[in-house]
Amino acid sequence: MPGGAMEIERKWMVAGWPETEFPMVNEQFMRQGYISVGPTVRIREESETGGMTEYIVCFKSRGTLARKEIEISVPEDKFRELEDLIDAPLIPKLRRSYQLPDGLVLEVNHVDEGLPTEFWYAEVEFESILQAKTWEPESAGLEGYLKEEVTSDPTQTMGAYWLRTRAGRS
Repeated sequence: MPGGAMEIERKWMVAGWPETEFPMVNEQFMRQGYISVGPTVRIREESETGGMTEYIVCFKSRGTLARKEIEISVPEDKFRELEDLIDAPLIPKLRRSYQLPDGLVLEVNHVDEGLPTEFWYAEVEFESILQAKTWEPESAGLEGYLKEEVTSDPTQTMGAYWLRTRAGRS
């Protein structure tokens, strides 16, 4: 999402990859870190499986279900300078995206694999707040998988995870 846009998404804690017949449309390995978490200023390295690597600085306003997001691509050398500025290990994350029957995309993330703090979460992005509020996991047969919604819990953001596991520990 280069440039600025409104990010509208719901988030669930999950246990592993979904057991589903939905086609996987993308797989990315990411590393991300935070310059600030309120408002969010994040750096992220995104490597498509079998594809290119992008380096992104992202700014996000406060909020949970909906918030303004501005992403700016930066050259690798500037990303490395920002990574050095952070001076803490970036968070590794593997994301798989699945095409849902209704046209939406389920993004499932495995964070900090192999560490005691590792966890999984899933997100679905929406075009409008109304669509987000009315969409039900049952409509895609995901009611058993997407049962622990944490969209409105500020302690379940990646920024909050950063503060718990990385900030001040370099």
